[in-house]
Amino acid sequence: MTHVLVPLDGSEGAEASLAYALDLFPEGRFTLLAVIDPTSGFSGAGAPGTSEVWYRNARTEATEHLDAARETVEERGAEVSSVVETGRPARLIVEYADEHDVDHVVMGTHSREGVSRLLTGSVAEGVVRHATVPVTVVR
Repeated sequence: MTHVLVPLDGSEGAEASLAYALDLFPEGRFTLLAVIDPTSGFSGAGAPGTSEVWYRNARTEATEHLDAARETVEERGAEVSSVVETGRPARLIVEYADEHDVDHVVMGTHSREGVSRLLTGSVAEGVVRHATVPVTVVR
């Protein structure tokens, strides 16, 4: 059985990647991964305790997205697990795939271009460059 890792972030691209993965691997075993990037949503400035509030909210949101996605996978009768991690998304996706015997990664892209992509980088690009397993990127 193919072990498929599907990173999810609540975006339309991520949702499309889950649907694609389910069609591509109907007999697969799926792991849904949400990565909370502490550098993306919190500047570090603000009142004491603000970072804990931001993190708690981000984790709650990620868990809610994964729960909804789990239902979708379960409705298709596939085996599914989910996990929330904290760190740099591209690095964690690659590490998770390596450490958990993942056979294929299917992920969405935000299709950023120009300055936005230069400043933030591309998670999908980082995964494609460093993954040791096949990666399918869905727009």
